[in-house]
Amino acid sequence: MPLRDQLTQAGLSLTPSEAKIVQVLLSDYPVSGLGTATSLARRAGVSDPTVVRLVVKLGYEGFHHFQSKLLEELEARLHSPLLMMEAKRHAASDRSLPQLYLDSVLRRVDETRAATPAQTYDHATRLIRATKGQVVLLGGRFSRNIASMFSSYLEQFRPGVHDLGVLAPVDFDRLIDLGKRDLLVVFDYRRYQSDVIRFARQAAERGVTIMLFTDPWRSPIAEVAEVVLVAPIEADSPYDTMAPAVAQMEAVLAHAVATMDETVRRRIEAIEKIRHANAVTIDESEPEPRTVDRRRKSSSRTPMPIPGKQPSP
Repeated sequence: MPLRDQLTQAGLSLTPSEAKIVQVLLSDYPVSGLGTATSLARRAGVSDPTVVRLVVKLGYEGFHHFQSKLLEELEARLHSPLLMMEAKRHAASDRSLPQLYLDSVLRRVDETRAATPAQTYDHATRLIRATKGQVVLLGGRFSRNIASMFSSYLEQFRPGVHDLGVLAPVDFDRLIDLGKRDLLVVFDYRRYQSDVIRFARQAAERGVTIMLFTDPWRSPIAEVAEVVLVAPIEADSPYDTMAPAVAQMEAVLAHAVATMDETVRRRIEAIEKIRHANAVTIDESEPEPRTVDRRRKSSSRTPMPIPGKQPSP
């Protein structure tokens, strides 16, 4: 279990002094835990032994063991493809690299299935349905593509859906129109993007409800999110896989479809009529375009008349 989850788990029984330490740790996680036990105790206003008792209660042998776990998580969060190229170099194998990679992706998708409670999908779907104002979608450098996909789906379900795409400085002006009636859906995975975090935090300060899709190390946005959907993304590649994240987004969508009401159904039917009227897609009921035999066409083509000359009878 990630350390942040240990600090926030519902069944964790804390004394008032221990709760102060947890509050300090979460206030600037994970940097807040990288100093000495004495400095952490001083910032929390408790004694050094209280810090030690807390980390032992969490299952660690002592503060050094606790901090080692924290450093492991920090290193995992900051891994870049460049650093991971050597670590993920494959040894000789009878199986092809694409097969090995796809196996690792399938394992991550299965972990996502097993680790995400059904209640989380219920919560996410309720937020989408219950939001009276705007639903705004935002993502990082790669995850914005998942946000855009989700936006395209949600536009069929309800009005007021906006995909911010590549976040520009001018987009922060949009915060003025966001408030308690609105929902911000964020996709943010490790090597978390600072502008995305700032936008989400400022939206939360304005009362906007936050839904976050993230990884096991959790974006800092998790601190202000009402619902957090976690998907493991590490694969047998220098690059993280977005397949579990896409599958998780589609699972939310599938749940929304299964619980949609008549209003949503009528909206989707109206959209389909508009598409059909404008020939947006090829209707399977229509005959396919006839293939032209270019050789026959060239041999039987009627000569075009020459201006000023009458065609032959």
